[in-house]
Amino acid sequence: MGGRSWQDITPETVLELDGPTTRFLCPLSANEYGIDFIDFEVKDADSMRSLFRVQKDPDAQMPPMMEDLDPALENVVRTIKYSFPLEFLRYKTVRTSLVFSVGPQEVPNFRMIERHYFRDTLIRSYDFTFGFCIPNSVNSWEAIYPVPELSEDRMQQMIANEYETTSDSFYFVDNKLVMHNKAAYKYAD
Repeated sequence: MGGRSWQDITPETVLELDGPTTRFLCPLSANEYGIDFIDFEVKDADSMRSLFRVQKDPDAQMPPMMEDLDPALENVVRTIKYSFPLEFLRYKTVRTSLVFSVGPQEVPNFRMIERHYFRDTLIRSYDFTFGFCIPNSVNSWEAIYPVPELSEDRMQQMIANEYETTSDSFYFVDNKLVMHNKAAYKYAD
């Protein structure tokens, strides 16, 4: 990314990344739309078995966005660690549901690009468009999408190397980067 400002990062920029980012590409304060994730769930689309769910405390307020957050704390706040069962690597389709709220501004062309890597190799890329969100609204989105087939060797490497499978999730409003989160994955029974 060189000396590029976070304001110059576009969807095309992140779609060209050939490895996971080493830092967050925008500050927390870039979320000027007050987008707040309330509920997120991952399921096996065939059995509807819930594999992961996180819900925000309904009484919790959105924390203030700080520009100078300690990097270690920022990493904790913006990175989630998943632990999925081994069979997750063999699923054909996954279902995710997301509930999120937006602040007092309309949110046009809300888009998420998620890039998944094993070490420095891209293994899958997803590009979702949520569309338009009205101000001060709570919105839900559900997607069913295919999981790329992995070789047996790659699956074994991913199982043996916990949290070396990672992802970057980039959120754009009208092609402007407003959020960037990371995840790391392990697969075990």
